[in-house]
Amino acid sequence: MADLYHTKQRFYLGAYKSIVESPLPDESSSEYQAVLTYKARSYLALNDPKSALKLLPEGTENAGLKAVGSLARYLASEGSGDTEAALEELRDLAVEIEGDDVEGTEEDKALVRVLAATAFARAGEVEEALETLGSETEDLEAVAVIVQIYLSINRPDLAKKQFDRSKNWAEDDLLLQLIESNIGLVTGKDNYSNTYSFYTEQIGNPTLVSPHLLTARGITRILRGDVQESKSDLEESLAQQPDDVETQAAYVVAAELGALKRPEADELWSKFASQHPTHPMVVDLNGKSDLFDQCAANFPLPPAASTVSA
Repeated sequence: MADLYHTKQRFYLGAYKSIVESPLPDESSSEYQAVLTYKARSYLALNDPKSALKLLPEGTENAGLKAVGSLARYLASEGSGDTEAALEELRDLAVEIEGDDVEGTEEDKALVRVLAATAFARAGEVEEALETLGSETEDLEAVAVIVQIYLSINRPDLAKKQFDRSKNWAEDDLLLQLIESNIGLVTGKDNYSNTYSFYTEQIGNPTLVSPHLLTARGITRILRGDVQESKSDLEESLAQQPDDVETQAAYVVAAELGALKRPEADELWSKFASQHPTHPMVVDLNGKSDLFDQCAANFPLPPAASTVSA
């Protein structure tokens, strides 16, 4: 049976499969709804919004559970161009929780902000996401999302300011350490030593280890120049979750840096690029390749000099 403390830890560290495979507490338990919420959110993290929706009680008026449902509908509609209805649901919820008649605790209201901001950020509405979370929030999960948004727009300085601010009121818990490690992964502070130590420590706990952690350490090892060591982490992660696109991308990078022989690396890249043409790494590399060709066209090579015999 899942308990809230360990469920929360596993969720933060990306052990989503273990959460969805664990039974819920008894419905009479004080932890039932919170664990149910993490289980539904784990389905969302595994890109399975339909299972999340099936798990949620019909007709719930709880603000947090309603937000999970709205985010599930948003994720299910991504790619179809029909996402606006779900975004409007989340906008309405974000307004409703400011009133006094909404059903839910302060934790539920904080969850609404986190899930709404997650959808807004995915939709490219970065300013709306940050405004929804609030720059002075004292909800640590909200801070984690703010930090991720700042890192995604290449503003690690603002991400670090949020982290430093949160240290004044947040307990030194797992999520705070994870936030610090994410910032370290982007900034490369001290050769990624803190980030590497954090992931290695968590992987050492068999109850918390997840493909997410293995991928994170594998990427850290790539950045530290330990390419062969990263290969083992990424292969282990792919064995557990073969369809994870970000792990596949990291494995392609490791292969191109020497983890695999050149023909194998080239074949792996061609396969990844054809299967995921809209992945940022593929788009970026194709854009740079096109730019190189355009620049090269401005410098035509002169004809080869012929040898004249005496």
